[in-house]
Amino acid sequence: MNLSAVILAGGESRRMGRDKAWLEVDGQPFIHRAIATVRSAGAEEVLISGREGEDYSTLGCPVLFDLEPNFGPIAGIERALRAARAPLLLVLAVDLPHMTSVFLRKLAARCQARTGVIPRLADGLEPLAAIYPKRCHAIALAFLTKNQRTARAFAEACLREHSVRPFRVAWADAPCFVNCNKPEALVAAARANRAAGQCRADSGRLHSHL
Repeated sequence: MNLSAVILAGGESRRMGRDKAWLEVDGQPFIHRAIATVRSAGAEEVLISGREGEDYSTLGCPVLFDLEPNFGPIAGIERALRAARAPLLLVLAVDLPHMTSVFLRKLAARCQARTGVIPRLADGLEPLAAIYPKRCHAIALAFLTKNQRTARAFAEACLREHSVRPFRVAWADAPCFVNCNKPEALVAAARANRAAGQCRADSGRLHSHL
């Protein structure tokens, strides 16, 4: 699957109190984790939707800045849909440190050349970990023009145009969508990551004795 990706890292991070892109879980910045995850999922091109004045030069990825500053994630999606070389764009918010390449590959496997996929949980669509075709650019641009800022409304508009299809998220994959918007969420993410690592280590020791 020919796939570009964008990491949405241009938010103001008001609730966290500092730029979430550079927060770390077990010594790895969120933005590094996100880049590695989308590359492992098959993205051949990785773009960064960033903040003016921030230095992303160490990441080795093209950086995009919003046409409308402080507009929210749709502004970053619009720029990325315009710039992406591939017919499909994987969008991933930087504050989803539990997202996995395995889940993203599930999404990619359900795409077609001109039709993307949006995950759906019990409480609604998840538009910031989804795959959009390039033809959704016109919808994103219209949202900017009309000052419509809600990402879920954008996703629903893409569904109405049959540019994307919904994908119901299995219960086992729901933790992929736990985000980190507050300091206490960052602490919980670090604990969860350490617990997952311990489970893998215990499993490895068990199998070594079988």
